[in-house]
Amino acid sequence: MNEQFIDECLETCEAAARAGGRELLDRQGQFRTREKAPADLVTDADEASQDAIQRVIFARFPGHAFIGEEQPARDPLAKQAEFTWIVDPLDGTTNYVHGYPQYAVSVALAAGTKLLAGVVYDPVAGNCFSAAAGRGAWCDGVPMRTSNVTTVSAALAIVSLPAHVRRDSPDLADFIEASLICQAVRRSGSAALNFAYLAKGALDAFWARHIHSWDVAAGVLMVREAGGVVTSRDGGEFSLWKPDFLAAAGCELHTALLNALGRKNQ
Repeated sequence: MNEQFIDECLETCEAAARAGGRELLDRQGQFRTREKAPADLVTDADEASQDAIQRVIFARFPGHAFIGEEQPARDPLAKQAEFTWIVDPLDGTTNYVHGYPQYAVSVALAAGTKLLAGVVYDPVAGNCFSAAAGRGAWCDGVPMRTSNVTTVSAALAIVSLPAHVRRDSPDLADFIEASLICQAVRRSGSAALNFAYLAKGALDAFWARHIHSWDVAAGVLMVREAGGVVTSRDGGEFSLWKPDFLAAAGCELHTALLNALGRKNQ
């Protein structure tokens, strides 16, 4: 990939994410809501954001494939395409519906399974987190690095739980175990922002067992480019198209947390 192409892709990620973010802000308090599944909400703001994102991307790259949360099956061959845009137009829909300002737009580009560029945009705070393969990660142009925390007991960790959590869920068992061994554990409701703040060094670890590619594509690249480690939840290779993951600020913390959670619940 030449530098000019990566520059154009990154600029498109940001322009698309900001276009989606404008739709979300414009529709705050005026949207309609429905359930896709129990406790899993979608609004017409999600759909308007995705439409705005698509317009920006296809105006510049009309031949590329597209996978978005609100139209995941629109292009069944997208995962095999040379270039695929992976988009979450509103990550944190439940937060958005309740007026809780913890949501974001996530836009990433992959070549096969290789992530090339990604942006997570927080339209409320106005923060734009970005990354490009081999070139680093930034928040509003300032380079980001993961924290230097190496021990579980000093870690501020965060978790993504499914929309509907069973009492006997292994996700919940992870949360309980981590709460006993970490300095603190959070659940924010936005995987994209979790990754962004892990890359920035404000969080030290993040994991999920059940997640979608559009939730994490930009964030995984961001954390890796900021010096962090991302694997599958069991420590194997992270899979973009069937993602579960454990992400941490560095190798030492990643290994320690993997071992600690693994002792209780694999």
